[in-house]
Amino acid sequence: MREFDYVIIGGGCAGLSLAYELEINNKLKNKTLAIIETRKEYKRDKTWSFWKVFDHNFEDCVIKSWNNFTVNTSDSSYELKNKNFPYQSIDSEKFYRKINYILSANSNISFFKNINEINSENSLIFNSIFKGALDKSEMWQHFQGIEIETAKDIFDDEIINLMDFNCDQRNDLHFFYTLPFKKNKALIETTWLSDLEDQSLMDYDLQLENYIKNNLGIKSYKINFTEKGAIPLFYPSFKNDERTINIGSAGGMTRLSTGYTFLNIQEHSKEIMKNIDNIEKVKKFNLGKKYQFLDKVFLQVLKKHPEKMPMIFFKMFKSPSNTVIKFLSNKSNIFEDIYIISKMPKLIFIKALFS
Repeated sequence: MREFDYVIIGGGCAGLSLAYELEINNKLKNKTLAIIETRKEYKRDKTWSFWKVFDHNFEDCVIKSWNNFTVNTSDSSYELKNKNFPYQSIDSEKFYRKINYILSANSNISFFKNINEINSENSLIFNSIFKGALDKSEMWQHFQGIEIETAKDIFDDEIINLMDFNCDQRNDLHFFYTLPFKKNKALIETTWLSDLEDQSLMDYDLQLENYIKNNLGIKSYKINFTEKGAIPLFYPSFKNDERTINIGSAGGMTRLSTGYTFLNIQEHSKEIMKNIDNIEKVKKFNLGKKYQFLDKVFLQVLKKHPEKMPMIFFKMFKSPSNTVIKFLSNKSNIFEDIYIISKMPKLIFIKALFS
């Protein structure tokens, strides 16, 4: 069996981002890379969205950018505007196509279905796959989204509805999310922050149908695309070792209070690329201890007081847009952190801090 210098387990967002970063920076010129990926073909399966707080490699894969967004509760709506950090959505099919086109030109890069097809005994391994069964009793962000198209122009495609809490909460945290790509085309998503043990929360098709017809007032539409997933809002229990570095959500690149991962993956990939020749001596990359601490407290409040979360989010977004965006994107300074914390209800957060 062939030996490889590097092995990436999982050819999804994290694995391909790392492979691309290594390739475009000539780190694979004299090295071999095996990518382990089970899928038969790459096609559109996800939409990755984020505030562009720094430049990335995939501007040509962006479906659309917005500078305005709203947050709604059952009785209030608030609009934020920000030209410094546009909110962007990336089409996974364009992302996959771009990266695989570049990787295909390098004969040192090979794809395999199973790691047992190669000899990885002496390889440096980058793992993006969660190992073993994941705890369904933990907190997850689970969702289903559909891209719909209407015969008439209905949407204001200059503004997104980031969080609409005007929906059935069922004793958990639930919101809808609308990204208008065109005046007659939008991604509508139902999102829950809860454990995965309550199957009654997963009637996603019915939730979307009711929201589109009753909240958006759209009676007729065509579904172009469906995506579905669950993001763990907890850090994996397995650790890096001498031969394995975890990446993506498996490497702690998901911001637990928001589920945002894409830009964190890009930042981690660049860090690995810069230090690839001396990687075993480099300090483990993370999103920042302060965000890990703040997210832990935030999730404690969410678990104990889900009914209060719509108003907590609403109050958070009534901050200066630069401040809240940088906070949610792990780029805030101490003064911005203090400002956001000052918006939170003190008593329940203090109790969560000491629980």
